Amino acid sequence: MRRTRHIRRGAGALVAVGALLGLALQTTPASADSGGTTPGSVVSKTAQHDSAETWTAERMRKAVPLDLLDAGSRAVERAGQAVPRGEELKVPAVKPDAGTMALPEAGGPWSGGGDIVQTSGRVFFKMGGRDASCSGNAVTSDNGSTVMTAGHCVKYQGSWHTDWAFVPGYHDGEAPHGRWTAAKTLTTPQWEASEDMNFDVGAAVVNPLDGKKLTDVVGGQGLSFNAPYDTTMYSFGFPAADPYDGAKLIYCSGTTFRDFLLTSDHGLSCNMTGGSSGGPWFTEFDEATGTGLQSSVNSFGYTFLPDTMFGPYFGEDAQKLYDSAQAG
Repeated sequence: MRRTRHIRRGAGALVAVGALLGLALQTTPASADSGGTTPGSVVSKTAQHDSAETWTAERMRKAVPLDLLDAGSRAVERAGQAVPRGEELKVPAVKPDAGTMALPEAGGPWSGGGDIVQTSGRVFFKMGGRDASCSGNAVTSDNGSTVMTAGHCVKYQGSWHTDWAFVPGYHDGEAPHGRWTAAKTLTTPQWEASEDMNFDVGAAVVNPLDGKKLTDVVGGQGLSFNAPYDTTMYSFGFPAADPYDGAKLIYCSGTTFRDFLLTSDHGLSCNMTGGSSGGPWFTEFDEATGTGLQSSVNSFGYTFLPDTMFGPYFGEDAQKLYDSAQAG
């Protein structure tokens, strides 16, 4: 098993840009009840009570990508026109075809094998009574049971998701390494308080399965914090919205850039769609071994900027969240 590595490099200052598109972009952590955990994380108080057996192959195939669920009645203004919040920020659906595995890669099935096909997986949960899906990744941790994902894949629009489960190595309804239910889910105080897109990071501590811990079964990827902008990254996920169907692992790769609009996120040319949220981004990724250092997660895309994915900067707050999760 690879050991967790923290690479500390200079993190750029977050620019206060106010509130737009209904998302409060804050420069200071919001106050929140941490539930007695390490400062910088908030733990779900919602019981994760669903058994792994209820996530059948048919139920997993029918789960709706979180990004496509009705966002509710809240609306925001853009150019004088009211737009439903869920339609304003999303990963746009574009062409499914991809080229070779050589950089740059805008999106296509991963055929390289390696550890990534075991550590990455789909995330399933209930939101508002409906089955939904995201993506996630098993990481090295003190407890051997930590999964990293996006903040909105554990809590969204003020409510924590329930019946949360991680299925590593998912493929077309199959769970080759089992279904791992969450003992608890966590997110950053900033996401908990105002769904600040700069801190759209989540984690889960999963229960043992058949007497074994998660990373004892599938391994875990290392992590990197304060990774630089303008660097080579690989992004993975299980997009389930058109033109994808959530059946297989998809990836993108290329040189990142810093978001020049509303956040301090990393940006990457990528055509993954809804359901890929929470999938891992890696620096120092080795295609031969399928290993790297997780440095972000799939978070969002601008509807007016197609073929582009954004992932939150893994700085001090993301590291505190990870430390809290692995101590659980």
